[in-house]
Amino acid sequence: MDVSISHSPSTSTLRRLTGLSFGFGNQILFLVTVWFLFWFLRDGAISRSHDDWIARDCGLAIFFAFSHSVMLVPKTRKYLTRWIPQAFYDSTFCVVTCVSLLALFFGWRNSETVLWEASGLTKSLVRICFYGCWVALFYSLALTGLGYQNGWTPFYYWLRNQKPPRREFRPRGAYKLIRHPVYLSFLGLIWFTPTMTLDHAALTAIWTSYIFYGSFLKDRRLEHFIGEPYKAYERSVPGYPFVTVGLLAKKPLVADPVTPTSLPSEHSQRPRVAA
Repeated sequence: MDVSISHSPSTSTLRRLTGLSFGFGNQILFLVTVWFLFWFLRDGAISRSHDDWIARDCGLAIFFAFSHSVMLVPKTRKYLTRWIPQAFYDSTFCVVTCVSLLALFFGWRNSETVLWEASGLTKSLVRICFYGCWVALFYSLALTGLGYQNGWTPFYYWLRNQKPPRREFRPRGAYKLIRHPVYLSFLGLIWFTPTMTLDHAALTAIWTSYIFYGSFLKDRRLEHFIGEPYKAYERSVPGYPFVTVGLLAKKPLVADPVTPTSLPSEHSQRPRVAA
């Protein structure tokens, strides 16, 4: 008797239900995480405990940066998609990101040391900048494809039994001015705080370092996936405003590898063309 169930209707139904649960569950998790992220960056830690905050907080901040980076590495994606369907890799990435952030929110401890505390008009201006960075963040994500960031787009096409369209590299909006508007917006979220405690300063230092390093990694990753069009983009657009030197500035123009030392003679059969 043939007992194989790999293609049976019951197995297909189970796989479909599992995919639906994971896909929609991920979207709910994403919304919950964004909610907690807003209040965590605005008002500080949920816990009011001050015990052993340095090691705990730095470990949580580094763990988020590490897990987020590893999931974005092309080799990691290639390895994990042996077991994770392509349609659900972005959702899996979103789940890992959300879980690491929620662990940070609920595990974070406060420091009693206050480095600065704004008040009056200054506090109001800092708050306005903070809210403005949220607007800039979602604007930038919308330009680059929020549905790919949180896994919705590939999941949506999986629901319809369709292959997702190929993502086109077409810089528009803020991406015509800088290469990393999403990261710049997030920098604003961690820096624009009216009360800078020592634990928030540690978070800001770690995540600022990670954001700049992550910007470099993203450039290398997009060079890998897109190739020459992205390299040409790097040569015309800086990574951040006012950055004119270093790895995140405009890339130098590629020199012509062949420089003629003399004009072709009038008796030449045809002019030499630089390769």
